[in-house]
Amino acid sequence: MNIFEALESNVRSYSRAWPVVFARGRGARLYTEQGRPYLDFFAGAGALNYGHNDPAQKQALLDYIADDGVTHSLDMFTTAKRDFLETLDELILRPRGAHYKVVFPGPGGTNAVEAALKLARRVTGRQLVVSFTRGFHGMTLGALAVSGNTRKRAATGLPMTHAVSMPYDGYIDSGFQDDRPDLEYLDHLLSDPASGLDKPAAMIVETVQGEGGINVASIEWLRGLSELCRRHAILLIVDDVQMGCGRTGAFFSFEDAGIIPDMVCLSKSVGGFGIPLALTLIRPELDVWKPGDHSGTFRGVSLAFLTGAQALRTYWSDDTLETSTRSKGERVGAALRRTADAFPSAGLEVRGRGLVWGLDLGAASEPGTAAKVCAAAFDRGLLVETSGAQGEVVKLLPPLTTGADELDEGLQIIDECVASVLGG
Repeated sequence: MNIFEALESNVRSYSRAWPVVFARGRGARLYTEQGRPYLDFFAGAGALNYGHNDPAQKQALLDYIADDGVTHSLDMFTTAKRDFLETLDELILRPRGAHYKVVFPGPGGTNAVEAALKLARRVTGRQLVVSFTRGFHGMTLGALAVSGNTRKRAATGLPMTHAVSMPYDGYIDSGFQDDRPDLEYLDHLLSDPASGLDKPAAMIVETVQGEGGINVASIEWLRGLSELCRRHAILLIVDDVQMGCGRTGAFFSFEDAGIIPDMVCLSKSVGGFGIPLALTLIRPELDVWKPGDHSGTFRGVSLAFLTGAQALRTYWSDDTLETSTRSKGERVGAALRRTADAFPSAGLEVRGRGLVWGLDLGAASEPGTAAKVCAAAFDRGLLVETSGAQGEVVKLLPPLTTGADELDEGLQIIDECVASVLGG
């Protein structure tokens, strides 16, 4: 362990909560170099929806490397890129009527967000972007400007400009007549020429706020937001970096709402195997880029094209994964509610969709309670992290391929840890 302390920057975080050296992973489990297994309900912060070392993706990767397949190609045409685009179009875009063009903005989700913000401003000629309370969109400057976390924003040492935060679904509980007061308030500001709110280029939103505490926008609110954007000629960007690729059930997290955003940001599990890949999907009429307007050395890693395409063929040729994710999600939600009900005076809240769930312990006791639960879970062989502005939520992101027995094992550990922390 000494080499990490000696050479790695203090900026590291996950390794502080889980101070072991992992050597291998398979399915829903990680193993330390000593061989101790840990059930992984973290899944690379959502980058491993299909688990560790998915067999079909691993074999495709080994075969490609053995055949001297092109690994790095900037934005040149390759067989791997063609296969990925054809598979994405055949299995994901066309069946959903999502007629998008694909931008390869760089290796990570924050790159996908930066590309969307840049293009929205270019298309509309406006600068302002509306984001939402408790949202998180990445760690680069533009993405942080539309994120809500004060500590992360302050780390830039610069003013965060050309962005304004508005209430997310449920942030305002009363004071308006409409059943969606957050949207009524926003619509009123946009309609009033004296409100002081300039007409924005775009609105960027997560349908489920992962880092913000597993805050779930209702279907009605998402439809209302989409309509509001259309009515005011504002582009709608859905950040599906963590909640896309089946995390909430459907491939895109906004599908249940029946909306088609102007742009969609994808990363994390779109690469299938955990290899960096990001996409910014845009309506064709928004493709006003000129060659080289948005570029970078790692605009599409061929190995991620390969494993990403294999993941789509394996898991999205039919609705089996979507159905199982929804069913498993119901199982997780029910178990967490039983855990919460065991402490009626603590005011625990359970929130989630598909296989992203949060157990909010904010009202339970002093700050740090959720972190204690996560630490106790680690001691019992389970990896879970906290989320929320104060780290008050225990966040569950198990791989979508996690078996029923493994889910029950992890949920039992959570239940025992909550009882230990709150009862102790």
